[in-house]
Amino acid sequence: MGKPTGFMEFGRSLPRRRPVRVRLRDWREVYEPFSPEQTQEQGARCMDCGIPFCHEGCPLGNLIPEWNDLVYKDDWSDAIERLHATNNFPEFTGRLCPAPCEAACVLGINSDPVTIERIEYEVVERAWSEGWVTPQMPTVGTGRTVAVVGSGPAGLAAAQQLARAGHAVTVFERAEKPGGLLRYGIPEFKMEKSVLDRRLAQMESEGVTFVCGVSVGGTPVVDGPPEPGEERALGTACAPDVSVRSAADVRAAFDAVVLAGGATLPRDLPVPGRELTGVHLALEYLKPSNLVREGALSVSPINARGKRVIIIGGGDTGADCLGTAHRQGAASVHQFEILPEPPGSRSDTNPWPLWPLILRTSSAHEEGGERVFSVTTTEFVDDGTGAVRALQGHEVETLLQDGRPVFQKVVGTEFELECDLVLLALGFVGTERRGIVGELGVEVDGRGAVAADGAWATNVDGVFVCGDQTRGQSLIVWAIAEGRSAAAAVDLWLMGVTSLPAPIEPGQLALR
Repeated sequence: MGKPTGFMEFGRSLPRRRPVRVRLRDWREVYEPFSPEQTQEQGARCMDCGIPFCHEGCPLGNLIPEWNDLVYKDDWSDAIERLHATNNFPEFTGRLCPAPCEAACVLGINSDPVTIERIEYEVVERAWSEGWVTPQMPTVGTGRTVAVVGSGPAGLAAAQQLARAGHAVTVFERAEKPGGLLRYGIPEFKMEKSVLDRRLAQMESEGVTFVCGVSVGGTPVVDGPPEPGEERALGTACAPDVSVRSAADVRAAFDAVVLAGGATLPRDLPVPGRELTGVHLALEYLKPSNLVREGALSVSPINARGKRVIIIGGGDTGADCLGTAHRQGAASVHQFEILPEPPGSRSDTNPWPLWPLILRTSSAHEEGGERVFSVTTTEFVDDGTGAVRALQGHEVETLLQDGRPVFQKVVGTEFELECDLVLLALGFVGTERRGIVGELGVEVDGRGAVAADGAWATNVDGVFVCGDQTRGQSLIVWAIAEGRSAAAAVDLWLMGVTSLPAPIEPGQLALR
């Protein structure tokens, strides 16, 4: 624990966000510095709660009270050791995780929870600045080889754990650089890519080989709206000069294969006018913007400057589009959500320590735009030249039918809203069936995810799976936990014994 009376003496505090008018002029992260003394004060709020529910809230099982106490005592080097003991990439989760640990914090029963995520951020950033994050080399090589297909957080976690166990690990990525959605889906104002690159450099020093611009199995996909009934991923997932290596060749060349390709099939909106110019899936918009920031493109082919933008989808990806559109100079932005506006605080049916179903305001929402709840889209209107001119829709009432939401039209609420750019941020529906999944004959379950047994193994011998590719669209902290757990299973399968930790089991769910 931290200071025994700290939770009574200090209130919850976070660093200030840079003024909106300032941060909209650049793409840097939005938070101002937080002093070590302020961080220590927040660590002092961690109380002697007896049963730390934050452990259960975090799928990684982060040793939160321990490193909170170490921060309070000004022992930052030991704090990063405890943090790295359960989390390969705390600089990612400290920026991008919605912090289910804080939702489960015991202090949150009748007060504001401990600022766990920010303390995590400050610990790892202190460690990088002090030079404490160094390559962790295996004591001996095993002579075994592992291919990891996909370089998002699950694939990176699996690769790093397996390399540290002494295996020769190669990560295949069909995009230009490794990182998956960490690089091409997350805007710079949420995580600057230098944060990703320094961790990748550590992994390369540990012996991990990254092979980019290579699609394992299948033919690279193309851009544009899918044909009716067609399932395919985004063409923007691939590098422009992507090459193809057969899945059979990769399986034959390695002792084991880990599938970590994510849930890359986007949920589309098949309404009249979907094919019009100016209607795009979210990642078709976000990736080019990130490529501009990296200097790979001089200008994004999809730009919101001076345009009336509508974002369909109220989640994190929609907020990423919102912040990006603000920085590109959109004339106006509306963000649509089919669900009703959540309450400002927990309801009686949503008690601690469950995830709070409340209204969340991101930094992007502070910057402008209008959030519209309980609406659905029925048609995109042609301007006469094949481009979108407006969106037609109506309000809906949300009803529960067999415990699931059903949306009923509110008669007389039809509307038309003019727009020049529409971004579909509706989430993802599962893994791609083509490519390595189809070529190897990997089984896909009824949820559209790759099926795994209790040891993270698919139905194909020597082929394992982790992350969103088997869980479905989820949080970064679950992806890292699955990558670590799958690595332990692969190590056990290869060697007959493993000392790698496995924080979760396949199919394990969050508190609900």
